[in-house]
Amino acid sequence: MRPRNRTIHGDVAPDPAAGDRPSVLSLLRLRADTAMPLYRQIEGQLRELILSGSLPPGVILPAERQLADSLGVSRVTVQRAYAELSDEELLVPRGRSGFLVRHRPEPVRPGMDRLKGFTEEMRELGKIPSSRILERVVAEDRSIASIFGLPSTAPFLRLTRVRSGDGVPMSREVAWYNIRAVPSLETGDLSGSVYAFLAEHPGGRLVRCEQTVEATMPNAAECEIFAFAQPLPCLLIKRHSYNRDAVMIEYVEGLFRGDAYRYRLNLST
Repeated sequence: MRPRNRTIHGDVAPDPAAGDRPSVLSLLRLRADTAMPLYRQIEGQLRELILSGSLPPGVILPAERQLADSLGVSRVTVQRAYAELSDEELLVPRGRSGFLVRHRPEPVRPGMDRLKGFTEEMRELGKIPSSRILERVVAEDRSIASIFGLPSTAPFLRLTRVRSGDGVPMSREVAWYNIRAVPSLETGDLSGSVYAFLAEHPGGRLVRCEQTVEATMPNAAECEIFAFAQPLPCLLIKRHSYNRDAVMIEYVEGLFRGDAYRYRLNLST
């Protein structure tokens, strides 16, 4: 028999900012006068509370058995509700402790109206940019040489970085640079903006690029970087960048997390 408008009385981890505010779980009820399955009711109401901020990031929801006992429903019902919210990256399982409301990055909406690097893009959006270099090596690569239109023995600087905004990993970027055109790239300080570095060296300033955007899924290493419990759709951006003499200086493949990026285009007739 289904419970009728039964209130949940599960415990929640203390929220210092809550003050005298009543427990948000006390507002969560199951109804008997609807055809909506019980797990959908739990899932839908919890999602609304999370997205509205009533259940802020860091709050721990009751464990499955505890919540099921409070509601008078089966543990499987609660499992299904929590599983749906976990799949959406709204909750993170914490074993017997329950489920943690996940910190989600605030979506950014950069424009695509001009050539700019990640550092400039983040600053325009009011975020603090940072980079972590995973790999920096000079190497030959036949397929990359073909992209640049150079001989197969041409050397390239391969730079792999994690790019973050306000400390949140936003992209994993693998870039190849034409060090024949800009030799200072080989030993220069690239801990900050590579575009700013290029602009200060002869033949390095980028004035034009060709860019494509496609949907893809991250691999295991990329999921770990983005703290994804399971693969989520991402944006793969491929860019060919040129200097004023039409010499290709950069080829980059950047994987951007789909839960944080919304690209904005301004179109006119």
